[in-house]
Amino acid sequence: MLARGIAVCALLSVLGCKTTAEPVPPAQTEASASAPAPSAAGAGGRKAFGAPLVGANAVALGDVLKAPDRFAEQSVLVEGEVRRACTRKGCWMELSEAQDPAAPGCRVTFKDYGFFVPTDSAGSKARVEAKVESKVLKPSLVAHMEEEGAKFPDKDADGSAREVRLVATGVELWR
Repeated sequence: MLARGIAVCALLSVLGCKTTAEPVPPAQTEASASAPAPSAAGAGGRKAFGAPLVGANAVALGDVLKAPDRFAEQSVLVEGEVRRACTRKGCWMELSEAQDPAAPGCRVTFKDYGFFVPTDSAGSKARVEAKVESKVLKPSLVAHMEEEGAKFPDKDADGSAREVRLVATGVELWR
């Protein structure tokens, strides 16, 4: 029994906060995973993570949230408030038009698990270049995300939830 418990703990520590089946790119090292290095701060003290923003269509976040199927699989450039972020690694953040918990929002993940944002990003403003996805999450993933601070106000009876997600290639944060 003790051996099984140790094996489970070891497996969980290896898996960490990984929430997708996508492989970690070879360039992603443990050092870069634990402390993402932002690029040089730009105008206004902005810190950049991932690839530089290259000019996808600028769209209001509210428009994406109201009609996510209209933007499905498209790259967009949106701005918003970081309401929450993964408290373990910074492997996701929640973007909304306002800090108000009742305001609509969506989760932002990072392409190929290739970069993270600081775990204390909540309260920052963000500009995100990302592909829009809308998916149903399994109950186990919903529970995992809730353990990390995510909120799913419209969960189905079985614990699953539909989410609008932005898969970011680049992020700028500032306060």
